[in-house]
Amino acid sequence: MEVVYEDNHIIIVSKSSGEIVQGDKTGDEPLSETVKQYIKTKYNKPGNVFLGVVHRLDRPVSGLVVFARTSKALTRLNQMFRDGEVHKTYWAIVQHRPPAEEGRLTGWLVRNERQNKSYQYDHEVRDSKKAELLYRLIGRSDRYFLLEVRLLTGRHHQIRCQLAAMGCPIKGDLKYGARRSNPDGSISLLSRSISFVHPVSKEMICAEAPLPADKLWRELVKPE
Repeated sequence: MEVVYEDNHIIIVSKSSGEIVQGDKTGDEPLSETVKQYIKTKYNKPGNVFLGVVHRLDRPVSGLVVFARTSKALTRLNQMFRDGEVHKTYWAIVQHRPPAEEGRLTGWLVRNERQNKSYQYDHEVRDSKKAELLYRLIGRSDRYFLLEVRLLTGRHHQIRCQLAAMGCPIKGDLKYGARRSNPDGSISLLSRSISFVHPVSKEMICAEAPLPADKLWRELVKPE
């Protein structure tokens, strides 16, 4: 865990792939507990530490996660996420070149709870939710392509499912059609940046996640 930004009301950390944001049936210690312990130790806080989970990232995904340190911030951030006032950018490494340098993907996703997987349809079907995102090609190597993705809706496994439906499964994502897994069990999807108006101070907050250790990221992200 790396702390990217913190103040009295919010804390933004960069999570590693493999970490869970909130406790689940695996019983593994979630990132939320790690952050609580960090706050407790750093500020020598007695008793329980308040920390509100505002949003989540899939376990194999790395990058930025925002937590609320006060109930006031939690309530306002929850509303901001619902209203689309929090802007997140993702980077994804894919093995196939997209059909266009940039584009807008629209589909209808149906979540299969038992499989923990989403399926895309090109028209509305029963229990489906409309999903939209924007993508653009921002880097390439001999074998891989780097896409920047901006979500217009927030659906279960949306980026993973929609890029796969376009013919560009994310590197390492066996669930959505990648040919092989990544050695560390991650998928090559990074929650790269996030920006929003601070829920209390009203200042603009912009944060950026460090690149994963895999040298392929540095090969694809050429310095300007």
